Amino acid sequence: MNLGIEGKWALVCASSKGLGKGCAQALVAEGVNVVITARGEEALQATAAQLRAMGGGEVRAVACDITTPKGREAALAACPQVDILVNNAGGPPPGDFREWEREAWIAALDANMITPILLIKATVDAMASRGFGRIVNITSGAVKAPMAALGLSNGARSGLTGFVAGVARSAIAAQGVTINGLLPGAFDTERLRAGTTHAAQKAGQDFDTMWTRRRQAVPMQRFGTAEEFGAVCAFLCSVQAGYLTGQNVLVDGGAYPGTF
Repeated sequence: MNLGIEGKWALVCASSKGLGKGCAQALVAEGVNVVITARGEEALQATAAQLRAMGGGEVRAVACDITTPKGREAALAACPQVDILVNNAGGPPPGDFREWEREAWIAALDANMITPILLIKATVDAMASRGFGRIVNITSGAVKAPMAALGLSNGARSGLTGFVAGVARSAIAAQGVTINGLLPGAFDTERLRAGTTHAAQKAGQDFDTMWTRRRQAVPMQRFGTAEEFGAVCAFLCSVQAGYLTGQNVLVDGGAYPGTF
């Protein structure tokens, strides 16, 4: 399927590895020009080299902290126009909410709610004026099925989801701009490994036992791959997905047990 986005420009945040990298790869494969960001220069440049070797769209790399005004300014300046925005940021650490002070909540909100909102604010009107825009917010399966240990993530990402529910249905919807959430379940990433390590330590078990238990809890009996996740992201950015907005697409191997 030709997704109809060749030649578009995309800003893909936190994309030197993991799910963000998977999204950037999928977009480059479709001929999209991408600006990728990450705080770590070495990993970012290595990913940029891999993406350029694919022979798709142009790849620009900006080493910055996207959660800061300076970082957002640098990322936006590197992108001639943002036709596609993929919001992504590392999730806050797990733990007991009784141990989190105000600073921890502010950091979580800055990274996983306020930064995406500010990037949407900075790009959405120009998208609307051109008659095309795709915004994908990578959040978490915890938005639909919250976990006690992920309280910071539950709160910040749900706040973003509530904000988008209104904006996605505003006047921009008739101007060709869509905003959707992409909710990952268990993917084999550093984030999942860190969470599994935390859970194993808390339960007094070894990592391998907890890792296997987590994998077996997925109906498909495996973890997802970044490539699979990226493919779903690319579809949400496609012309074919133009009638899909304000939705939260759960990609979790069937783990969520609800009907709705």
